[in-house]
Amino acid sequence: MILEFKIKNFLSFKDEVTFSFKATGDKCMEDSHVVKVGNTRILKLGVVYGQNASGKSNLINAFDFLHDFLLNTTSDKDEEIGVVPFRFDKKTINEPSEFRLTFYVENIKHIYTLKVTNSSVLFEKLEYYPGIQPADIFIRKNTNSLSEITFGKKITVNQAQHDEISVKCLPNMSFFAAYNKVNIDIPGIETVINWIKFNYLQAIRPTNSLTGYVEGKMLKDKAYKDYIIKYLTRADFNIRNIKTELIKEEIPEKLIDFFITADISTEQKDKIKRDKFIEVTKSVFTHEVVDNKGKKALFELDRQLQSGGTLRIMGISGAINTALLQKSFLPIDEIESSLHPKLIEYVIENFLKESKESQILIATHYDGLLSAEDLIRNDNVHFTNKLPDGSTEIYSLADFKGVNRISSLQKAYRYGNFGATPNI
Repeated sequence: MILEFKIKNFLSFKDEVTFSFKATGDKCMEDSHVVKVGNTRILKLGVVYGQNASGKSNLINAFDFLHDFLLNTTSDKDEEIGVVPFRFDKKTINEPSEFRLTFYVENIKHIYTLKVTNSSVLFEKLEYYPGIQPADIFIRKNTNSLSEITFGKKITVNQAQHDEISVKCLPNMSFFAAYNKVNIDIPGIETVINWIKFNYLQAIRPTNSLTGYVEGKMLKDKAYKDYIIKYLTRADFNIRNIKTELIKEEIPEKLIDFFITADISTEQKDKIKRDKFIEVTKSVFTHEVVDNKGKKALFELDRQLQSGGTLRIMGISGAINTALLQKSFLPIDEIESSLHPKLIEYVIENFLKESKESQILIATHYDGLLSAEDLIRNDNVHFTNKLPDGSTEIYSLADFKGVNRISSLQKAYRYGNFGATPNI
């Protein structure tokens, strides 16, 4: 589980900001919201509010950047990393971006630190807490464009393994990406890299279409399909079944070159060149309707005839199911896109009921959640505020004194009592 994330000099984050999942001493809805890891109480839900261009999506972008950087490999040492420093200051443009992620793997606290420019990693460190005091797993520095890696005293690595990782660790690549390229199993590192792969998911955005992903999983996993259908049914959709199949679609000759330049595996490209067709999923949704005499009837409609909200909630439910099964962290940007407010509340309520150790982070403009006293705790809520210099600050609703005496948090937010609203 993630405890906190510190960001500095990345996108709109100029000075260091901290987003925290650490629970306060509030015991409200303790069973559904809080997971205890040792003596640390961690929240399963984070909700971020803020005016447009205040940095809500940039917080999601920061989580996504770190996720991708940790795993992505490259064979070109001159390839740009893709990190973007704060642009509204001549000084910060030429300074590194910094990240510090505190998380728990198998109930053990870990801290990952990264300092990086668009061309190279300047500093990278992973430490953990086998006891009260921290111990290093590895420290990686950049010396004359070469990676200098030092392993902690409790990490067993022979010289051959050390050299192999160092050779693979290009200046524009993370230690973990390099480690992934060698046939080595180092226990203290293996558990962390598996956490990154399976427990730290990429963000869902309004522009993402997860329909194909969900359909593909429904084809392979009946329990997953049953979960999706039940989720849609409980969300007041009249869908009773979804039939999915793989079909072959011929690719016109003039489009072959387009497909083989896409971001797909070499094996897939060779298959397309050889067979000149692609396999795609096709789904038919069975709807139950009731006529004016109370008689029920079933009708089938293709996926293309489903509403945007139906497909959106289907995609979100599929991603959340993955997060629940894998006990993962899942960020969702603009969850209100194509969804009725009651559906947003349903998604959160259902997640909190089913989650054991999984977490979701939601960026939203839907302030109705602030009135849902039986759903949201004060420490769930954070705000991003745009400062005069264009930078973003982050703070928690729990930081405000006397919040519990406010009759309507929603009205207080709309009146600007917590900041993070447009100055119109």
